Amino acid sequence: MKKIMVGMALTATLATAVTPGFGSIGGNQEKAYAATVTYKVTASKLNVRSGAGTNYGIIGSVVKDQMLSVVSKSGSWYKINYNGRTGYVSSGYVQASGTATPSAESTTYTVMASKLNVRSGAGTNYASIGSVTKGQKLSVVSKSGSWYKINYNGRTGYVSSDYVQASGTATPSAESTTYTVTASKLNVRSGAGTNYASIGSVTKGQKLAVVSKSGDWYKINYNGRTGYVSSDYVQASATASPKLVVDSFKTLGNAQQVILVTADNYDTKSAKIQTFEKVDGKWKQVLTANGVLGQKGFALSKKEGDMESPTGKYTIGTAFGRYANPGTKLPYRKITANDVWVDDSKSSLYNTWQQKPANGRWTSAENMDIPAYDYGFVINYNESRTPGKGSAIFFHVGTNYTAGCTATSKEQVVSILKWLNPEKNPVIIQSPVSELDKY
Repeated sequence: MKKIMVGMALTATLATAVTPGFGSIGGNQEKAYAATVTYKVTASKLNVRSGAGTNYGIIGSVVKDQMLSVVSKSGSWYKINYNGRTGYVSSGYVQASGTATPSAESTTYTVMASKLNVRSGAGTNYASIGSVTKGQKLSVVSKSGSWYKINYNGRTGYVSSDYVQASGTATPSAESTTYTVTASKLNVRSGAGTNYASIGSVTKGQKLAVVSKSGDWYKINYNGRTGYVSSDYVQASATASPKLVVDSFKTLGNAQQVILVTADNYDTKSAKIQTFEKVDGKWKQVLTANGVLGQKGFALSKKEGDMESPTGKYTIGTAFGRYANPGTKLPYRKITANDVWVDDSKSSLYNTWQQKPANGRWTSAENMDIPAYDYGFVINYNESRTPGKGSAIFFHVGTNYTAGCTATSKEQVVSILKWLNPEKNPVIIQSPVSELDKY
């Protein structure tokens, strides 16, 4: 559908102190605050979860303008005090009260992507002012949402936190993880290195509560005190890895690739896009990205012109673009100046790709030769072409909101197009998080 270029990404610069622990590209780094910070809910209703991810159970909810006591940040999730217990809320739907304070001093991070754009602001809708490459060290001044503010060639720039990780010092784990000792006997030391004194030992098969990782050493709770063990002689227990959301889906059939588009509720235009692929019989997560829906969010029952994106599970149709095939295995059609998608419910060609002139065949149709359709693919919605049920439902380029499609940055659209393989029967599922049990 037509892309309407309005809207603004909500960001807040956070005053954080990094504590040692695990780290992985894409934001499993927990930022702990010296004291709790007050944040305000911006969504009409926001789920509170038992862990930092949509795969964790819902333990309650908070409402718009409610004040939250934020203890720390784990990736794109805030850890909060909720009714006397620990809960997590998505950082995309809360903002700091008052003025946020940047970190007192810069922290060095390492670029993990082969090439990473540096932008003039904290979002893909801001212009690129240059790029950095894999292994390059960055001086991070502060964090704004899922973006790091850096010093870049004497000016301020922003890079996505998904593609950098803290250098040198260890990055934290959101919660302790259980590991199993694999050596017959393993020394526990007072610090992260063999030069530190042994304070005891553990034996093969023993379970350890690992709090964080520092280089090649795991920090553990040992007899009521802090200890360190070499990571060479322990391994994550089978229960340590959280279950992926797609593992519980019952309607996937022979699909081996899934694009999952979720939102916290029906009324938000902001979405989370995840891709999963089944490898050797097990689901693996491939990509996570921010996306947008129709201006009015998800539709309970989609209608032509309602500015809402349809929920449901759909197959993937033809890929398209205004340029040459970027490398997708899907059938690909290059858009021309005469290409349109018919949205006239009274036309026999309703919800089909046609070419001008109309010659009386329709009274309205959407022009395909627009920047939003630089690249994308057809979501096979309303294949029966029921009049008035909605037309031209695509996955395409965009960062603000759409008129009923799903959109994300051009970089992510191309990445997904290259990944999609029709031999793996890919599907796209679009749903509020609370209704994922339907699938």
